[in-house]
Amino acid sequence: MYASVDIPDENAAARREANVYYWADGTQMVSTGDVNRQNVRLSEIPDAVENAVIAAENDTFYSDSGVSPKGLVRAAVNMVRGQETQGGSTITQQYVKNTYLSQDQTVTRKVKEFVIALKVDQKKSKQEILQGYLNTSWFGRGAYGIEAAAHAYYGIPARQLDPSQGAALAALLKGAEQYDPSASAVNHHRSEARWKWILDRQVKAGLMTAEVRGKFTVYPEPQKESRTTSLGGQTGYLVDVANKYIKQHTSLTDKDLARGGYQIHTTFDRHKVRQLKGAVERVLDREIDPKKRAADKGVQVGAASVRPSDGAIVALYGGPDATEHFTNNADTSGVPVGSAFKPFVLAAALEHGISTRSGGRGTPWQAVSAGSSYDDSGRLRESTTPTLASGGIGSMNGTDSTRPTLRQALAKGGNATYVRLGKDVGWERVRRTAVAAGLLEGSMARLERTFPIGTSTPSAIRMANAYGTFVSRGLRHEPYSVTKVVKNDATDESVDGLTRPGVRRALDPDVADETAGAMRGVGVAAVGRPVVAGRTGDQDRLRSAWFAATTEELSTAVTMFRTSPGKPQLLPMSGVGGAGSRHGNVFPVQIWRDYVKSDTETAEAGSGRQP
Repeated sequence: MYASVDIPDENAAARREANVYYWADGTQMVSTGDVNRQNVRLSEIPDAVENAVIAAENDTFYSDSGVSPKGLVRAAVNMVRGQETQGGSTITQQYVKNTYLSQDQTVTRKVKEFVIALKVDQKKSKQEILQGYLNTSWFGRGAYGIEAAAHAYYGIPARQLDPSQGAALAALLKGAEQYDPSASAVNHHRSEARWKWILDRQVKAGLMTAEVRGKFTVYPEPQKESRTTSLGGQTGYLVDVANKYIKQHTSLTDKDLARGGYQIHTTFDRHKVRQLKGAVERVLDREIDPKKRAADKGVQVGAASVRPSDGAIVALYGGPDATEHFTNNADTSGVPVGSAFKPFVLAAALEHGISTRSGGRGTPWQAVSAGSSYDDSGRLRESTTPTLASGGIGSMNGTDSTRPTLRQALAKGGNATYVRLGKDVGWERVRRTAVAAGLLEGSMARLERTFPIGTSTPSAIRMANAYGTFVSRGLRHEPYSVTKVVKNDATDESVDGLTRPGVRRALDPDVADETAGAMRGVGVAAVGRPVVAGRTGDQDRLRSAWFAATTEELSTAVTMFRTSPGKPQLLPMSGVGGAGSRHGNVFPVQIWRDYVKSDTETAEAGSGRQP
């Protein structure tokens, strides 16, 4: 083996590559640029940083032969056990993997790594190997190499890193996705613990004196993550959603994507993205004035559009600028959905009926329709009051507003009605119905009295997708954002795992139709097309405002909420946009109406008709 394996040329990924993202029409959306790497000489890297890396990764680096026989044996044993073939590697072996081989976890690759490392150790000096390793290693935040990492985490060149910062960066070599302290509280705890260990390890290995170690007692917090200007505006949010989908459905990781070399074809419609962004900005510019009203400070908007026929995400609005506001408001949880959740309560009632609570041997369940209403005794009966006009929601003139039908309560507040309905049908059945329609189970709130009126916190993407289930006659399509990923190398092979998600039955067709019919009419006068919709009602006091609507062609959800830097809780919506805004509830409707009208006008202009 030693005689037959030669040191190969450097692989392409060790030099330079880029990812290119494409719109749904095949035109280029953005190129994320070459791999973020700036090679530096070992003489430009402080000794303390070198020592931190050696202590963390391979404290026998200067005395070993460049390989770890135990690591190779461990990889072989893991293969026999059917586990990943990862095993302990020396710095030389890791440098060989970064520079000459693929990142695949196979025994064949591990054996080649072992043999090539032996030869590289004989051919190159330890200083050359360490320099190559520090210039090719992955540190997270899109940074390959110590120089890019120093800028990404501390905003300084590598030569200015102090021993404490060097130890923090060395901790990332164990796995940047788990040790970037800004990613989560768990990551921060993990990173700080390893930082301490690396400093102590240097003392134990004779690479740092105890006196110097004693100077570093406070963890060196890195700066906030920044984005490249090419990912400004909505582009960064689109790329984030695409990357998230790729990582969920393929074997590619953050590290693989940061290495580059992929052509990524998305479902995003550039025209609809622009129209949605324009609609949000017009409403915010017209209605929200932080200088005039304190209640307007910290207002955030998230929105997403999904194609009901197949689940494709065609547009989203994640925030004002992905390089400044990192959280993607279209794909975030934590914002209570309010009365936009009520259609799932109605669907559950139509599907399962409600408990009569009659006791004894009476019929335990009672069928329900959208025309049912609660009488004075608290029983749900088929209403004899006039139904709403088919042309729109209108008012309740001519009906008994104290006993609204389920259809009327869905359109006009009706929190008390839906609190009672949710309890009668069963909170667990409501939860299962919402999840079946497309909401994530992890976004469901605690099952209690207010659960039916929207304490759950789905994302705008998930809400848009779930509403699409109603107009698809109960068929649920899983949302997707990427159609194809091609590795830009000699083979140009497509990455496996991106087959379009299948369809599943979520609701009985008649239940879906009746739920859709109960909501039909909102926005018809505004856009001239049949719409199914739900929104937060006037009685809501949650700290958010929502509007979700769907046609057979496009399902859209818009949310508005308020935040304050450094505070996890949402701020009250009272007073946002002035006294007449009904706690901001009118603005998501305005955004949706403006967005859909602009889409209608574009379509009519394109077909030769006057808008």
